[in-house]
Amino acid sequence: MSQKHVLQVFEQYQKARTQFVQTVAELATRPKNIETLQNAGVMSLLRPLLLDVVPTIQQTAVLALGRLANYNDDLAEAVVKGDILPQLVYSLAEQNRFYKKAAAFVLRAVGKHSPQLAQAIVDCGALDTLVICLEDFDPGVKEAVAWALGNIARHNAELSQAVVDAGAVPLLILCIQEPEIALKRIAASVLSDISEHSPELAQTVVDAGAIAHLARMILNPNAKLKRQVLSALGQIAKHSVDLAEMVVEAEIFPVVLTCLKDKDEYVKKNASTLIREIAKHTPELSQLIVNTGGVAAIIDCIGSCKGSIRLPGIMMLGYVAAHSENLAMAVIISKGVPQLSVCLSEEPEDHIKAATAWALGQIGRHTPEHARAVAVTNTLPVLLSLYMSADSSEDLQVKVLPHDSKARRLFVTSGGLKKVQEIKAEPGSLLQEYINSINNCYPEEIVRYYSPGYSDTLLQRVDSYQPIIN
Repeated sequence: MSQKHVLQVFEQYQKARTQFVQTVAELATRPKNIETLQNAGVMSLLRPLLLDVVPTIQQTAVLALGRLANYNDDLAEAVVKGDILPQLVYSLAEQNRFYKKAAAFVLRAVGKHSPQLAQAIVDCGALDTLVICLEDFDPGVKEAVAWALGNIARHNAELSQAVVDAGAVPLLILCIQEPEIALKRIAASVLSDISEHSPELAQTVVDAGAIAHLARMILNPNAKLKRQVLSALGQIAKHSVDLAEMVVEAEIFPVVLTCLKDKDEYVKKNASTLIREIAKHTPELSQLIVNTGGVAAIIDCIGSCKGSIRLPGIMMLGYVAAHSENLAMAVIISKGVPQLSVCLSEEPEDHIKAATAWALGQIGRHTPEHARAVAVTNTLPVLLSLYMSADSSEDLQVKVLPHDSKARRLFVTSGGLKKVQEIKAEPGSLLQEYINSINNCYPEEIVRYYSPGYSDTLLQRVDSYQPIIN
């Protein structure tokens, strides 16, 4: 066989490998092909191509693996069991930026599925190499690597701690200062994932100087970036009074209130969540929010959205009102009760109704004046019907009908019981059953006292009474 023929054999082999790996990578983009590829033993066929002499074949093989591992945890598990991770980690340090991006994509895809798979990435020594790549000159490499770190950190405190211990936090804070929006966004997201799990992890992020940089980005026009920035600040603020105060000291008020009017629903939700996490800690922090117009802004926000986007705002009003009579009155003055009443009627989800009932309870529980503010919005019949409904969850029922004597007394002194007696219900109707249920919470003579016409009956008895004269 001539030399030319020998070369042709090698060329054909290379073409076949190239075609095979490109086709697999393409097929792996469509979910309907995944099972067939899996059954054909695609993992064991791709593995040797990771060490191919041709760089483009290597890179395409890694890309195909990433797409497969991203699809489900079985395939991600196969990457781990196939001993592919050490090869990827080695190549991350040695190869060009295209390969690094593809290798980071595989680690990101494997790590997202479960804490066990994320731990496998940590166990093979990937973190140190990933963190080194956060200093790469190419923003695309940094972005891919940050994404992989985020998918490891989000599972639990131990995995987040491993990411922190590898030195990721200061480099992520440098990444949020880079000009590329996508890189800023994913870096902010990872800082949020790390901060979520414990006060200690959040403190690590704060100590590295994250708050000031995040606070500066609240007004960035990019909605996806704002979502992550607000989320990170909320995850920091939620843990303790000290951390919440540090977020407030970065002068996020009143700037953050503009996010409550954002077109993006998740910017609204994350801004409401951040404000809720600050308000819940102390009366002083709640008062600061009131003073900057935060309560009125949250009430407007609740009125402009629906469903789960409303939930953090509803809870925030409950937390503010719970702290003191004055703060509850601030919610009333800002017309919070009518808006909560609307939510109670409109929202189909039990957990949102339960949160709304709880918030109304926090507003009304302080004095007869507070209770009256809740009663006059005609919320009581709605709460009553929710309590009686067979469809309502136990959590909702517990939050709706007060089980303590103080609340029952307030219901009377605020005029609530009198209002219930004034409701005209058909005998035997569902509404009449509801009214009977409430009346059963009180002594019979109290119910009679608040029934319409009772004073006339009393006067008639006075008129017809024959005094006994000795």
